[in-house]
Amino acid sequence: MHHHGYLWTGPKQRFDNEALRRPPHPQHPPPPAPNDPAGERLLQRYREVAAEFPTADLPPLETAYWLVKPRSLVRGTWDEPKEAAAWLGERLAEHAHRFAYEHDRDARRLSRLVDSAAERLAAGVDVSYGYYLERPAYLHLALVVCSPNRSRSVLPCPFS
Repeated sequence: MHHHGYLWTGPKQRFDNEALRRPPHPQHPPPPAPNDPAGERLLQRYREVAAEFPTADLPPLETAYWLVKPRSLVRGTWDEPKEAAAWLGERLAEHAHRFAYEHDRDARRLSRLVDSAAERLAAGVDVSYGYYLERPAYLHLALVVCSPNRSRSVLPCPFS
């Protein structure tokens, strides 16, 4: 078992585009009936999401789906949970001065989050944190357990 780290910062408006943050439904929509503009739009949107989800740098709604994203988005790989959690702590410290809410900047709170992340990773559970930065930006950090992932064991390691 190992862990991959992911980081995304960007406009909150882009982060809110949930259609590109969820994998396409496993079943393709049926072909639209003739002269069915709504059915055509649905099929076109399905095709767009199916093409864009695996390549979009946006954080997936379900953390494990980071594993299907391009390997270039992996910010680090660690065998030990404590090493992965240390990376998370460093990223939190780097961005804390930009957190929109004062209570999120508290060093003791951030330290507890890092300790909790190490425990969760050791138990085989993914970790994902998100913070509003100066408006309207957003920070997403994730540590994903790999080989296999507990919640989505069929997802391949990006380095396989």
